Amino acid sequence: MPINPDQGSTGGGSEVTFSGTGLADATAVLFGAKPAAITANTATSVSVVAPSGAGVVDAMVRTPGGTSNPVPFYYLPPPVVVAVSPSSGPVAGGGTVTVTGRGLATTTSVAFGATDVTPTVVSDSELTLVSPAHAAGAVSLVVTAQGGTATASGTFGFVGVPTATGFSPLTGLPAGGTLVGITGTRLSTITGVTFGGVPATFAVLSDTEVAAIAPSHPLGAVTVALTTTGGSATAPGVYLYLIG
Repeated sequence: MPINPDQGSTGGGSEVTFSGTGLADATAVLFGAKPAAITANTATSVSVVAPSGAGVVDAMVRTPGGTSNPVPFYYLPPPVVVAVSPSSGPVAGGGTVTVTGRGLATTTSVAFGATDVTPTVVSDSELTLVSPAHAAGAVSLVVTAQGGTATASGTFGFVGVPTATGFSPLTGLPAGGTLVGITGTRLSTITGVTFGGVPATFAVLSDTEVAAIAPSHPLGAVTVALTTTGGSATAPGVYLYLIG
């Protein structure tokens, strides 16, 4: 006798449907020794709300005509979220997010605040998903699996596109090594700084200031660009590599 789904939360509450014949006027549905609440019943199906439980139990339907053959029902513990990376993304959506934890194999959705997305299940310990469009701000991130739900510690931040308003000094040696201060807005989630496309070592000082060490580069003028989880920006003007 088919049962769908054949697994659910240890806390109970899963909606389960038994299919078969001779199921009319079901008097009881048992999950192990525990009765389930019957919500719908026809001659070919019985729908119930599974009780709480653990492990694997035999589920069966009782009718005036007898008891069905037992079928296994698997109780799953609730999922656990250990980490979310990155912890922020662009307000326009489209950011790739990785969720790691335990019990994630049966995940059906991930909610960013009130917005649900369907993840890709990589393994029982990893999900990948694409963040939705959302207004700027912080929201909770909740994973829903057949074993229950789990809320990530902390929040997920939706970040606007950054701006780069300037930098100083404006020149440096081709060998690199010059400490350059870059100013702008929405810089706290910065993930990269480049000088003419060459990555630079950087440190976030505040949401409006970043310090970077100019990398080595041939003589000439280059642009200074920033990338954050909210997007990217290019500073006005150029940085000049000069021989001192």
